[in-house]
Amino acid sequence: MRILIAAVAFVLAWAVPAGAETKIFIIENQPDDYGVDQCLARGAICGKPVASAYCVSRKYLQAVSFRKIDPDEITGGSITNGSCRTRGCGEFVAIECSR
Repeated sequence: MRILIAAVAFVLAWAVPAGAETKIFIIENQPDDYGVDQCLARGAICGKPVASAYCVSRKYLQAVSFRKIDPDEITGGSITNGSCRTRGCGEFVAIECSR
């Protein structure tokens, strides 16, 4: 199984041309009833079609990568304030798209 995952990662790394235009989108990972949110947040294989669909909806060709990010990576900690304790803070996902 690890060999298969490594092979897929290798192929994906070569699938994007070196000069391809890429953009990283930061989105709040909303929980849903289908488990899609967990696929994106955990970087699971099931998140690839979701991330790619997101990229296509933004007029990009495909998703290069996706991962859960810490709110501190976005704002330097300004998201984690008092309102998070009362309402809860969402998870954030970075999706890198290419043309």
